Amino acid sequence: MTWLGQWRNQYGSILEITNESGQRLSGKFRSALKDSSFHGEEADVVGIYRGDCVSFATATTGANGDSIAAFTGLLRDGKLQTVWYVVTDGVKLGDRIEKRSWPHAVTTNADTFVRIL
Repeated sequence: MTWLGQWRNQYGSILEITNESGQRLSGKFRSALKDSSFHGEEADVVGIYRGDCVSFATATTGANGDSIAAFTGLLRDGKLQTVWYVVTDGVKLGDRIEKRSWPHAVTTNADTFVRIL
């Protein structure tokens, strides 16, 4: 099994894995969600895998300050099923960024990626 290639989730975001040596992954992530801190950029991805289990992360600095996303998942029936957490440092209010308190800084959900290339 190879992790190399492009994977698309149900929202159209793309995970591109370009290296999988030594049970480590690297590549790029592009979010299709316009309200995402990652929208409009190609962010570096790093991760690890063991068999069909995988975890990868990416980070950015955007309109709401710094953000980091971590995905952990399992490959089953050709689908990479993941749960994720995004932590975002702030929220844009007019021309300034206000720091978020911990309960409002975290978002979590699940994505399913399928290989497209």
